[in-house]
Amino acid sequence: FALFVGILGHSVASGLLLNTWKQTPSSHRFNPLRLKGGCGFLGVYGSSLDQQSLRMKVLELSRLIRHRGPDGSGIHLVPLEKDVPGSRISALGHERLAIVGAMDDPQERKEAKISGQHDKLHTLSGNQPLFSHDRSLALAVNGEIYNHEELKKMVKDPTPWRTKSDCESIIHLYSEVGDEVASLLDGDFAFAIAGAKGEFYAARDPMGVDSMYMGWGKDGSVWFASEMKCLLKDCQRIEQFPPGHYWSHKTKQLTQYYKPKWFDVQYATEKLNFDVIKDTLLKAIEKRLMTDVPYGVLLSGGLDSSLVASCVVKMCDRLGKPRPATFSIGLKGCPDLSNARKVADMIGTEHHEFHFTVDEGIDAVQDVIYHLETYDVTTIRAGTPMFLLARKIKAMGVKMVLSGEGADEELGGYLYFHKAPNGTELHEECVRKIRMLYLFDCLRANKATMAWGLEARVPFLDKDFLDVVMSLEPDCKLVRKGAKEQFIEKWVVREAFNRKDENGEVYLPKEVLFRQKEQFSDGVGYDWIDGLKAHSNKVVDDMMFAFRADRFPHNTPGTKEAYYSRMIFEQYFPTETALHTVPGGPSVACSTAKAIEWDVEWKKAAAAGSMLDQSGRAVDVHDSAKKVF
Repeated sequence: FALFVGILGHSVASGLLLNTWKQTPSSHRFNPLRLKGGCGFLGVYGSSLDQQSLRMKVLELSRLIRHRGPDGSGIHLVPLEKDVPGSRISALGHERLAIVGAMDDPQERKEAKISGQHDKLHTLSGNQPLFSHDRSLALAVNGEIYNHEELKKMVKDPTPWRTKSDCESIIHLYSEVGDEVASLLDGDFAFAIAGAKGEFYAARDPMGVDSMYMGWGKDGSVWFASEMKCLLKDCQRIEQFPPGHYWSHKTKQLTQYYKPKWFDVQYATEKLNFDVIKDTLLKAIEKRLMTDVPYGVLLSGGLDSSLVASCVVKMCDRLGKPRPATFSIGLKGCPDLSNARKVADMIGTEHHEFHFTVDEGIDAVQDVIYHLETYDVTTIRAGTPMFLLARKIKAMGVKMVLSGEGADEELGGYLYFHKAPNGTELHEECVRKIRMLYLFDCLRANKATMAWGLEARVPFLDKDFLDVVMSLEPDCKLVRKGAKEQFIEKWVVREAFNRKDENGEVYLPKEVLFRQKEQFSDGVGYDWIDGLKAHSNKVVDDMMFAFRADRFPHNTPGTKEAYYSRMIFEQYFPTETALHTVPGGPSVACSTAKAIEWDVEWKKAAAAGSMLDQSGRAVDVHDSAKKVF
């Protein structure tokens, strides 16, 4: 689709946006609690380096992810054995993206001056690492904890907390419950904790919304980082840290903590309840509005982001906040730009659109691959316009956006799901897609935005919403062409919002609510993909491509476009272990390899070694996006 961003406030200039926000009464802001936002971190367990050498090493490597947190840095070192000469050392490094919080409130600043609490006068006073009350535990985290108020009530220690950061709940809860802490969190997170008694704990959110890697050093140390580039020099083996897992010094291995029943299709038995679906998504969106700075909403002319944007507009109206403006990016004349303008008019937002050319996209591909740390073709195709737009968003003073990732995976939204032979196979494919999101769409959304210090939040991947839609009887997600119900992909969520709100107003007009799925890399303009293919065909000649299996024996590229991406990836990440962090295998229109069995022609092509097209245009049910509604 064309990609849009809605920004609270109507001014385009960064300063005016911030001034407009600051002038909004505090009672009209969403939870003024934030002292941090998206960040980057590095953690090392049991390094054999001496303290000074390790400190310099962590500082050096943390600079590689400073784009994720340009507002501040922090570092903490602790020996595994206290007062033991030559003890191995653990370390945490942190690069911080600050989302200005309550300490910027005029009344609190006035009170701080009167009381002499000068530390409260610093807007960026929430720098990490965060510490336990006795300072024996330190935390470096990238994330948002949406149930932090409930967690605060669970903590038995009555000592006042040092900050108003939602993430401070992690360190105090870990002090009391230990390894169980990750399973109690509702949010998107990647973090590491290091303790004075040799403790070390690292965890990632259930879906892998926030990026995280782990590696094993030559000296037996274990490393953790927001991005792989921090680990290349010092780790012999690198893997993506799996979502829904934690690593503890107690077992020195990964433990899966997120195990929803719906991973098994036999537990997908719930009947359709449109009210529950609607209300759960609304709550997921509202909890992600936890900020007190100008923020954005990623929008498109399609269903997912249009629905999120519409809901946010209604919440703003209800709470007396400024309506968001909307921003788009695409090739000039692409149909989604037209669709986007129509959606913006329908939901009542001020709209601005940005354009990029095929040449500008191609020029950005090297930077995109460096930041996304992948050679997956679809991720690069979609990541390039998102990367270009994120830069423009951040330049306007915005640090957080909401996005629509996840809806297609949990609701069977990709066009190839039309081929699903039965509900059981559809559900199992949804589970496979959800469990692989961290390798593709979550990776893209997180890194394409954080390349410019912009944080993306994804309400469709809320744990509660996932439980609701993934526990449904899978037959209700099947597409039944020509029927009165289930006649289009993602029908269950479309129908859940095909009703009026408490004010008697629709969420979206039917022409938007029931518009067919269009993949992001297609929707910004078909010429983008076609142009990238043409450029790759010029760079990679026939002789190079003929010997592709000799040059790239692992995940051998099936097209010249894939070959081109792989060449660039290996310039930045030349190790064998880096190659294995990117998945491979046959796919059509974003399917898993297993789903190729649903179509005879796809199966034949895969068996013959042909590279199937990742574009949604490869599926015969696709309607051209040139049909502007």
